[in-house]
Amino acid sequence: MKLPTACPTPTDASRAKLTFRRPRGPLPNLRPSPLALALLGLCASAQAQTAAPAPADNQLPEIAVTAKGYAADTLDTPASIDVIDAQEIRRKGATSLGQALQGEPGLAATSDGSASLNPVVRGLKKESLALMVDGMRLNSAQPYGAIGSFVSLGLAERVEVLRGPASVLYGSGALGGAINVLLPQARFDAGVSGRLGLRAASGDRSVGASGVVNWSGGDHALMLGAAGADHGNYRAGGQRVERTGYEQHALIGQYRYRIDGAQQIRLSLQRENLNDVWYPGSTQPNANPMVGSTTIHSPRQSRQLMEIGYSHKGRGPVNFDARLYRQSVNRTINAWANGPLQRDTTTNDVAFDTTGLDVRADWAASEHHLISVGFNGWRMTGSPDRRIFNNGSFVRNNPFEDGRVQAAGLYVQDDMRFGALGVVAGLRYDRVQGNAASVANGSVTTGLKRGDGAVSGNLGLIYELDPLLRPYASLSRGFRPGEMRERFEASPRGDGYFYLGNPQIRPEIAQQIEIGVKGKSEQLEWFAAVYRNRISDYITGRATGQTQGGVPVRQTINLGSVRISGLELGARWQFARGHWLGLGYSRLRGRNNDFNEPLYQMPADELNLSWEGRLGAGWSADARLRHAWRQDRVATVFARGLEDATPGFTTLDIGATWARGPHQLRLAVTNLTDRKYHEHLAEGLAGREVPAPGRSLVVSYQLQF
Repeated sequence: MKLPTACPTPTDASRAKLTFRRPRGPLPNLRPSPLALALLGLCASAQAQTAAPAPADNQLPEIAVTAKGYAADTLDTPASIDVIDAQEIRRKGATSLGQALQGEPGLAATSDGSASLNPVVRGLKKESLALMVDGMRLNSAQPYGAIGSFVSLGLAERVEVLRGPASVLYGSGALGGAINVLLPQARFDAGVSGRLGLRAASGDRSVGASGVVNWSGGDHALMLGAAGADHGNYRAGGQRVERTGYEQHALIGQYRYRIDGAQQIRLSLQRENLNDVWYPGSTQPNANPMVGSTTIHSPRQSRQLMEIGYSHKGRGPVNFDARLYRQSVNRTINAWANGPLQRDTTTNDVAFDTTGLDVRADWAASEHHLISVGFNGWRMTGSPDRRIFNNGSFVRNNPFEDGRVQAAGLYVQDDMRFGALGVVAGLRYDRVQGNAASVANGSVTTGLKRGDGAVSGNLGLIYELDPLLRPYASLSRGFRPGEMRERFEASPRGDGYFYLGNPQIRPEIAQQIEIGVKGKSEQLEWFAAVYRNRISDYITGRATGQTQGGVPVRQTINLGSVRISGLELGARWQFARGHWLGLGYSRLRGRNNDFNEPLYQMPADELNLSWEGRLGAGWSADARLRHAWRQDRVATVFARGLEDATPGFTTLDIGATWARGPHQLRLAVTNLTDRKYHEHLAEGLAGREVPAPGRSLVVSYQLQF
């Protein structure tokens, strides 16, 4: 094993990751129109040089940075990893992170009909996942909406997913896995290069565009990118689903200065805006006839990030990277009265600000021995301004004030090679502390502070019997303390429940064992994995059956333990030159040991079949069939009627791509049969869940120059 050619530069691929190439970036609060982006890219088309890739017969090794923290072949890594590149994102027609991951083995998504879908990894949701953009943690304690909606897939180069506890590298909150969205990075390629993307879809009458430009001269490199999209209400079962449209805009930028052949400094900026986002899955009846029912909506939300970093790599046995970043997630989120009142009954304005520091060093003790040490520290603050309409005026009712959660962790990882045997071992210690000035609209000011320490670890072994037969085994331990709302929430929300947090909530501890096998040749690539994850002090919100002020209560509690086990399979077979068949299968079971029943909201079993192949004259085609089985393993005692069985469903997507020189044109139809269905994890009252999008014709164009 050689030392990676690059230390995990903050702009490379991820904070705790190393990568050969890959910066990041953002920009000011501008809103590029799709037309402006289109004109920009077309003006540059005269410089077109590179062609869009077609399905390859002999693919290069798949490299990921998220699993080990630096660029490494996924086949040499004793873990379950997904790598979804920009081509695959376009092939799926995905406009959100959840859509890009949905249907992959072990992955699912929650849906509330809003701007995005929240990823679910092996049955664990956003609170249990480390979601990152270029390796920087995306912290936000939001009860509604998808954190992934703050990432524009139109700019992403790839998405990497590490399934299973990832606390050694990513610390608090990575108990279920890590998801890393990698954006373009400033490159030291002489001259100007870039890409343009245009997209339109009939299902939601959406139009969008994205563009990235890279310039380099001497020791300076600059990357600028922009994306914009306008989504209307999508169709399902031949009818429009109201309040599912939204607008999204993104700007990114990165500047790099090369001090010498080994040292670089960088400045990265990112900004994402979403406007007029509704969450129809949140609709709840209200006893007041003037209110009728309420629906949560967000008039505006944004994410801003600034990062400065330094990297030293390429000379000697040690690589080093350090980054300091500041990220702010701002949201207005209100509850709208659908009855005669026709106005907001609750308003909420909040910013969650995170300041973080990441430092990492990698030392090649020998050609087959790489030691990594690192430190991650961050501090998130939030103080919601919530007001409730009462007797003709808005009355202040803040769930908490001056909430703070801070974490610091130190880790060491050893990556060793002994002939055909690879061993990865890691150990980490974290200290996490939460506190607030007050909760329950200022009525409680004591007993709010809690600190926890935890040790995380992992040990993985992989043995190459043959390129197509590489069995592996891993044992990992993860750690998740309560997030800000789980600790401090104490107020009614617009969904009809009064939420009670628990400042003294105990942290979850997960212990997972996984056994798998993977392999790859020119004609076949495949993997299989079985795992069992036991989580003690499982944190969840439970309807108590009690009321407060006439409103039903949901309270944050610890369960004694839960168990999640599963089977995942995936394969791609080149049965004829240029033609590939694909298969993916997931089977997951969750058990609530306290109530001796199925664990609340576990994804359904799924089977995916796909084909892609060359047709000649620059054309290729593909088809994807997804089948989800009926999910009737639901919680009854714990959920108190909040979870119902979901019928099975089957969808079919087809597409064709034409590529010539730097141009690529794609035509696709998603949900070809216009099947009306909803995911098991869709939000909404039992029997009134928000349906998934129906049939849609998607047209996209890519230009590289």
